[in-house]
Amino acid sequence: MAKDLALYPADKKGELLELASTEDLKTMATQVRRDIIRMLAIANSGHTGGSLGMADIFTALYFRLLRQNPHGFWEHDDEDMVFLSNGHIAPVWYSVLARAGYFPLAELASLRQVNSYLQGHPTSEARLPGIRIASGSLGQGLSAAVGAALGNRIDGRRNRVFCLMGDGECQEGQIWEAAMSAAHYGLGNLIGVVDYNNAQIDGEVQKIMNIEPFADKWRAFGWEVFSCDGNDIDAFIAVVERILEMNDRKKPSVVLAKTLMGKGVPFFEGTMADGSNWHGKPPSKDDANRALELLGETRFGDFPV
Repeated sequence: MAKDLALYPADKKGELLELASTEDLKTMATQVRRDIIRMLAIANSGHTGGSLGMADIFTALYFRLLRQNPHGFWEHDDEDMVFLSNGHIAPVWYSVLARAGYFPLAELASLRQVNSYLQGHPTSEARLPGIRIASGSLGQGLSAAVGAALGNRIDGRRNRVFCLMGDGECQEGQIWEAAMSAAHYGLGNLIGVVDYNNAQIDGEVQKIMNIEPFADKWRAFGWEVFSCDGNDIDAFIAVVERILEMNDRKKPSVVLAKTLMGKGVPFFEGTMADGSNWHGKPPSKDDANRALELLGETRFGDFPV
């Protein structure tokens, strides 16, 4: 890797930003979608649909819900921990990390380039602030999150652990081994969030390998189960805050967040059934320009190229 952003002094990192209102959060989610489109078009590679679909959830986490210290990521032991199991949606994570101040916005233009630490799937090799482990080999992220949550409890730390997953990867047996372990050890400090969009790269989840009854499976494995519209920022915040307000949690919790693949750009949305699968392909320059026009510019401004 060409550089190690863990070595960037605080004044060289991004501006710290906190958003108070729902309208501010919605505006930031739009900006995150603009970032995603531009990053993918510049790279001419990457995953469009899931990244756009999860923009609202990542925005809610990083600008409202997480206890975090972007400028001291490697120095503080009490911040919340985030693991992205479905690592192919890395563009949305990179965007919110940069926007939250973990590293400079200009770095977003380097997605998937040679010697860039913003690889197609998150990597730990470059010690990119905000990212603790490499991910993207589906089904493995929850195991890492379980280990972190158990380690935090053993060490007497207050860290809450969030693990983001896709519904398609919940066809993997390792997810359920990890889920069983989390319940066995009573990891109330662990919160899973599933991108419940019924879409994976080969088609609709229910047709590839049906995971229903999905909520009942999590309950059977000993988890508290919550549901919400994952593209409604207020609804997602309300569910997570409800979980966090539960004192002395003895069970891990999972939020099944219904999202729409490609959310925010109509000609990217929900396109599994008609064969124009935007799961794993980037927008062309023409598509990117159309999408950016539809999204509109925001007060937060585009990253420089």
